[in-house]
Amino acid sequence: MMGYDRPGDPLVLGVPRAAFRPSPVFLALAALFVTSGVMTWQRFGNVRLDVFLFVVTGWLVSLCLHEYAHAVVAYRAGDRDIAHRGYLTLNPLKYTNPLLSIVLPVVVVLLGGIGLPGGAVWVDRHAIPGRLRHTLVSLAGPATNVLFTLLLVAGLRIGLGVNGPIEFWAGVGLLAFLQLTASVLNLLPVPGLDGGNMIQPWLNPQWRRMYDLFAPYGFIALFALLWNPRIGGWFFGAIFGLADLLGLPRELYVAGLQLIRFWQG
Repeated sequence: MMGYDRPGDPLVLGVPRAAFRPSPVFLALAALFVTSGVMTWQRFGNVRLDVFLFVVTGWLVSLCLHEYAHAVVAYRAGDRDIAHRGYLTLNPLKYTNPLLSIVLPVVVVLLGGIGLPGGAVWVDRHAIPGRLRHTLVSLAGPATNVLFTLLLVAGLRIGLGVNGPIEFWAGVGLLAFLQLTASVLNLLPVPGLDGGNMIQPWLNPQWRRMYDLFAPYGFIALFALLWNPRIGGWFFGAIFGLADLLGLPRELYVAGLQLIRFWQG
């Protein structure tokens, strides 16, 4: 359905088309990602700084697309107001908490090499009928990470055959590894995260109340557990195994992590 609130201002289901246009912030991130990729390929200036920009901006772009996937599925499922909240413009500054959504995941990438779940969009669950639709809204984000993982690994395996600077492929390898860790983390059945939110609609009322009680602390609990040496070791052991299974060269993403820490000399 299309209407107009004034001449020349088209509406889609009562929402201005501007609500669906990519924001200048996202377009700038995407442009910087492409530019830094070219700079890395050309070994322009300080190549370690080039790789840093390439990986960080690539990770931020993927965070935006992860959250966009949640938002667009929610919109299709019945939450029309999500467009008015700015989530369909891919603008990371519209997230509920930019500090936790953007800054913390980037810091964790730099320090620990983990694709920590990042940005958050607020979905009006009352506007979406049916448990399956709620599950699909939660699944949309992790599915995007899985898709990115497969595309990056495939591109890496094809691209290595045509040679090119090792720094560039190390950056691609690290991005693939980050997407893999994000895929696994987002699919864990942790209250408050995507994996937990996928099963929440199917819980009985008693278990759902308990879930809702712990959901605000799920992210913090997961973050703390990953820094535990034993639990972190189990997690990374599983991630390394999956990476090997996918054919992601370990030496590449390890080199990529070393390269983005350009301040270490």
